[in-house]
Amino acid sequence: MIIPTLPANDVTSSSLVFDIKRYAINDGPGIRVTIFFKGCPLSCIWCHNPESHSPTVQKMYSRDKCIGCEACVDACEQKACILTADGIVTNQELCVLCGKCAEVCPTKATEMSGEQLMVKDIMELISREKSLMDESGGGVTFSGGEPLMHPDLLIPLLEECGSRGIHRCVDTTGLANKELLLQVAAKAELFLFDLKMMNSEKHLNYTGVNNSNILNNLQMLANTDVDIIIRIPLIKDVNDDDQNMNETAEFIAALPGKRREVNLLPFHHAAAKKHKKLGQSYDPSVLGEPTQVRQLEIVDIFKQVGIQASIGG
Repeated sequence: MIIPTLPANDVTSSSLVFDIKRYAINDGPGIRVTIFFKGCPLSCIWCHNPESHSPTVQKMYSRDKCIGCEACVDACEQKACILTADGIVTNQELCVLCGKCAEVCPTKATEMSGEQLMVKDIMELISREKSLMDESGGGVTFSGGEPLMHPDLLIPLLEECGSRGIHRCVDTTGLANKELLLQVAAKAELFLFDLKMMNSEKHLNYTGVNNSNILNNLQMLANTDVDIIIRIPLIKDVNDDDQNMNETAEFIAALPGKRREVNLLPFHHAAAKKHKKLGQSYDPSVLGEPTQVRQLEIVDIFKQVGIQASIGG
């Protein structure tokens, strides 16, 4: 299905955003503003933004921040918030995710993940940072979740940024409609393209989808003029083995066009607290960070095929 081009500068479009990070330095060149869209077609078990998976608003609760003031209990018209010995418990059958509990919480123990924002709202924030972005060679990065799930908001934002001379970067899983991907590539200067692993069966097991469309989309994108930085998460005993790393390096080396920069991103357990806030189970024992020695060995695997790989990015 071809997704039609939206009218330029359609500032009435809106979508769910779960975070906006100012002064970002790891999402492309220079100092940037990073917009995090909510919703992702993948469900990677190592994802450090588990609140990005769902395309709907979610409630997050931190027991260690709660002072038991019961402001949320009083504010909840559905009587879904209950103070217990374990803190605030939400009756999911009654909760309508109105966010009133989060609005009155004095310590931000209760938060809502996901806010409906319009193009004009986001552009107003971006415009405040333009001088800093210009001085540092930075710009705006659209991330997630998966920004390509939100073309109604993403495309007008890309067009608005382009009309103002702001550098545009799209951080993507690569799983998207091909026509949409090409449409977005024509409106961006840089893609941060996540490449998890080469084996389709393993990819399905760890992310919930196979990787055939992702690999095809990366090959297609490499035939365009847009710059691409390939980012690979490194998870011990999941994708850091020689076979996967060699196959990945050979695949990237065979892409058309110039040699691609590769960022290797070692796994960390930063998502543990977020899973707890969401009331989700999280088993840290099944995931780990490769040793520094192993990381350097992987850098060398890419070097052998003429690809510059760096730790971090």
